[in-house]
Amino acid sequence: MFVFKFGGASVKSAEAIRNIVAILQRYQEDKIVVVVSAMGKTTNTLERIIECYTGKKEEGLKKEYKQLKAYHLDIVNGLFEDKNHPVFVDVNDLFDDLADRLTKDPTLNYDFDYDQLICYGELLSTTIISHFLNQSGVDTMWMDIRRSLKSDNNWREARVDWELSTRLVNENFIFNGERILITQGFLASTINDQTTSLGREGSDYTAAILAYMMKAKSVTIWKDVPGVLNADPKYFDDTLLLERLSFLDAIELAYFGTSVIHPKTIKPLQNRNINLHVKSFIDPDAPGTLIGNISYDKLIPSFIFNMDQVLIRTSPHDFSFINEDNLEEIFGILNKHGMKINLMQNSAISFLLIVNNDKRTLRLVVDELEEKYKVAHQTGLELITIRYFDTSTIDRVMINKELIMEQRGVQNIQLLVRDLG
Repeated sequence: MFVFKFGGASVKSAEAIRNIVAILQRYQEDKIVVVVSAMGKTTNTLERIIECYTGKKEEGLKKEYKQLKAYHLDIVNGLFEDKNHPVFVDVNDLFDDLADRLTKDPTLNYDFDYDQLICYGELLSTTIISHFLNQSGVDTMWMDIRRSLKSDNNWREARVDWELSTRLVNENFIFNGERILITQGFLASTINDQTTSLGREGSDYTAAILAYMMKAKSVTIWKDVPGVLNADPKYFDDTLLLERLSFLDAIELAYFGTSVIHPKTIKPLQNRNINLHVKSFIDPDAPGTLIGNISYDKLIPSFIFNMDQVLIRTSPHDFSFINEDNLEEIFGILNKHGMKINLMQNSAISFLLIVNNDKRTLRLVVDELEEKYKVAHQTGLELITIRYFDTSTIDRVMINKELIMEQRGVQNIQLLVRDLG
């Protein structure tokens, strides 16, 4: 049994979904669990819907909802000639359910509301693709991951209950004549069946969880790139394919922000020594990248660019030292609001941290920090990470940049910069 994961770009249109069928038909002798993300930029649209819903912006809410529904129905119409096909009823039922939820008043917990609404992206994509696979002669069973994958109620960043989930997954994910089981990435639920999410871009993690629990032979993530590249093509013209990666290098690159692999994906696979393949859905014959228990001396340098970063500088009002009590308090505030640190440094009287510019979370964190500390923050920065760096690689990325902060290790260097262009 294998696990395949298809991301938003690979299911963004009717043509892309037909390509998924072609890929799965290449593996006619294999049983496969297929994990699917929301279509295209659906999660972004749903996040705008959530902002309008919680902010009670009715006109914006109606506009975004209408566009989301039109986008999905356009794909359905492109896949199904028979307008009486059950997929139309199922998709409209999901949109009716979403519309009904949006008529209710939001709770006082934004993150809870987020999880109850964001799930519709994956529910829609898997419903549409499951129907189309069956229509195309690929016997498929649709699975609601929330009935098997159980978590705590840490909304938007739920922690999986591994023992309970393993039992439920192996009870429910059974091939009864079907070759394909299709399910949602990113989602789980509490024991009270309230929907949770595993963190943004968490479908890779779902695939790894299921592979671990079901003892899969391997996991394949299908992307719109040839595999894991040594830099994002948006920033580098001459990127190189990393054909083989150790688990260690893969988790380091994921941790620092490479967009190809979710940071939590590697641990479950490494624990069972399950290989991870990153392949192109555009060119499925290409070798892609193999990630596993692999040894080598060194890799070519890899570059990771985190844009739109914020530098937060925190210091005591009375010019006293930053000590362990201060750090415990600061970390507690960050954890409370779910803010992740990309880089941190401290001096005698200040603590510096670099975070993504999530405006809503940033405001909450800064407001709470200011109750006890002097706080200043600077936006519009870039964080560049180079793994296996040397002088030439540093020079390459510092053209027309002002250095704000540097953190250097044996294999990694991180450079916080401002673009002077």
